[in-house]
Amino acid sequence: MTKIAVASNDKNVTGHFGHCDNFMLYDTENNKIIKEECVANPGHKPGFLPNFLADKGVNVIISGSMGQGAVDIFNERNVEVITGASGDAKTAVERYLTGELKSTGSICHEHQHHDDCGE
Repeated sequence: MTKIAVASNDKNVTGHFGHCDNFMLYDTENNKIIKEECVANPGHKPGFLPNFLADKGVNVIISGSMGQGAVDIFNERNVEVITGASGDAKTAVERYLTGELKSTGSICHEHQHHDDCGE
């Protein structure tokens, strides 16, 4: 069995992983969804959400984009990261299961503060 999480706002893939309203969790077997569950986002704290999801047994995370820190933690926890997704969460999972959904490697850089003084 594979457990797939989708960072979602309602039932649509969110643009930014950490700021989603909820996670849609899908248990899949033989490339079919056998169970669907909605879990509220417990709060955005650096490094917390990837471990929260990995501790729930998630094997794959699907999101629009994600910060590099979260990607690194998911990689350490052996969770496959798929970014660049959009639209309906369940459709994204079905596309992943058929091999149609591939990660674009979309990394969000909004957490990096650049020195704007021009020096």
